[in-house]
Order: sequence, then C-alpha cells, then structure tokens
Amino acid sequence: MRSVESALVLTPEALTATATAIAAVQEPDGAIPWYAGGHTDPWDHLECAMALDLGGLPGAADAAWSWLRRNQRPDGSWATSYVGGAVKEDFADSNQCAYVATAAWHRWLATGDEEFVAGIWPVVRRALDFVVDMQAPSGQIWWARSADGADYPLALLTGCSSTLHSLRCGMALASLVDEVPPAWERATGALHHALVAHPEHFAEKDRWSMDWYYPVIGGALRREAGRARLAARWDEFVVDGLGIRCVADEPWVTGAETCELAIALHLVGETAAAARLVADMQHLRHDGGGYWTGWQFANSTFWPVEQSTWTAAAVILAADTLAGGVTERVFRGDDLPTGPESVPACACRSVDAA
Repeated sequence: MRSVESALVLTPEALTATATAIAAVQEPDGAIPWYAGGHTDPWDHLECAMALDLGGLPGAADAAWSWLRRNQRPDGSWATSYVGGAVKEDFADSNQCAYVATAAWHRWLATGDEEFVAGIWPVVRRALDFVVDMQAPSGQIWWARSADGADYPLALLTGCSSTLHSLRCGMALASLVDEVPPAWERATGALHHALVAHPEHFAEKDRWSMDWYYPVIGGALRREAGRARLAARWDEFVVDGLGIRCVADEPWVTGAETCELAIALHLVGETAAAARLVADMQHLRHDGGGYWTGWQFANSTFWPVEQSTWTAAAVILAADTLAGGVTERVFRGDDLPTGPESVPACACRSVDAA
C-alpha cells in the first residue's frame, strides 16, 4: 500500500485483496468493466485505476491508463460505455469525461511520476476543453452531448459537483506544465456559483443519495455548510448497521454510496461517523476481497447479483481517505486552484466579448 496504514476499518492485506479482485476483472485491453462481461464507463474505470495504484498494482493501473488514452476521441471525449472493446453508448457524459483530471491528479500525488504527467496532460487538456464547451450561460454544465454534437439541456447536481472538483484538479495539473487555460478558471467560478446559489438550474433528483452528499465531496459545500447538508437528510438515507440507501424510498443499501458518504463526512470533520459507515458496509464483502453492489434489506438478498469493481474501488478510496492518505489530499483540495468567486458564466463571456 502506498497510503498511510488504516487501522480504522480494514487491514492493508484486506485492501490489497480488494485491489486484486478489481484487477481480476480487467480485460486484456486494459478496460475495467463493472463486472466480468459487463460494460466499462470512463468514470468508474478511472476510479478503479486509482484504487489499483493504492492497492500496489501499478501495472494494472498502467494498463487502465493506456486503455483510456487509446479510446479518447478527437473531440476530447469518451463514449459513455463500452462492451468487449466496442462502443455501446456513443454519447458523451460530461462528468465522465472530466474525471480524467481527478484521477490524473491522484496518480501524480501518489507517484510523483513526471513522465506520466507529461503524457497525460494533452489528454486532460482535450477532455476539459470538451467539458467546458458544454457549459450553459448560467454556469451549470449539461450532462451529455450526442454523437452528432447536440447537448442535452439538462444539468445534474451530482455530476456537476464532481466536475467542479475535476476542473480544479485539471487546473492543478495545468500549473505543473505552465498552461492554465483562463477558460477553465472562469468555468470553475461560474459552476461553483451555480451549485451554491442556483439549485433551480439542476434536475430534481433528490431521492438519490448522491445528490445529497456530492456537493460536499465536490467542494461546493464544506465546513459548517457541508455538515448542515449532511445532517439534514441523515435519517432519510442512513440505515444503522448496514450503510446508506441508494435512493430514499427503497429498502436498498449500496456500498459505493456508503463509502462516498464516508469521504464526505471525513472532509467536514465527522471522521468517527465516516469510519462507522465503512465498517457497517463490510457485510457486502465477499471472501475473495470483492464487494457486492448492494443489499435489499426487506428481502434479505444481495441485489443486483454482482460484485462491482467500482464498489470495491470506493472501499479502497474511502479507507485511504480515513487513513490520511493521498486520496484525502485529492478530495480535500486545499492545494487546488479555484476559479473567480461567484461569477456567472454569462458575465465571464461578456468579458471575453469585451
């Protein structure tokens, strides 16, 4: 393990077994699908690559990064999903495309590999240019663009919160090569403004737990505002001893969402509660080190019947965060650049016009 040892929940040996379970699903071309024979999407593929580095499997992580480079399209995007080396869904998801910056920053902090940064920078540059081009005049970023170049005029709070963090990671990478694009700075400020001041700009998805905690992980809300947000819906989502519900109105707890909430809690100083949640979700652990995606507690059954790689990755990232490892530094973001505060995108564009 490259991270600080976590004595809170899982041993280094247990986390290495979990990383090995992820690597066992990796396909020969480097793709990491949700499960053997399933589809690969860029966001979850990258989360798994981060976990492989932390789990001491840099060769598997290298293969994952090679897959990502080979599959980037000329416009800077990736397709939303791939199966068996072929595109399944050819539209581009803005958050999935942006996440390359978060994963690349994570790898840089974990390895200090300057050659990696030099090689991945053009990939990150094209990806974030693509994402910034999808920003609406009022600051939110549209969730997807079709293969023929049409944006879907819908913005998602979870996706935009994650994209905010990815833009900041992208600017940090850009500073390493002395190429910080002013458009990224303006887009970051406008997106942050939309997230904190204009909830009406985002689709109503508040039955999903991710919309509850992702503004905290993404950095739009921290400190007291972040703690207040997490406290406000705690009883709706948290199931004592099991983890958290994926959606508020279903008797179904999911491991990845539980671990992501743990990261959010740690970032606002609620580390004890975070550690309890990661411990609670260990009932999803399989003997081989993998994790079932979720537990339907009304029927006492694992559902869906799959051990998802991204759930295993989320466990590793949460454990590393709680241990004070590199993942904590990435998501805390104290050393990440910020865009201009509270600047609507329309104002930024008027500056360009001037």
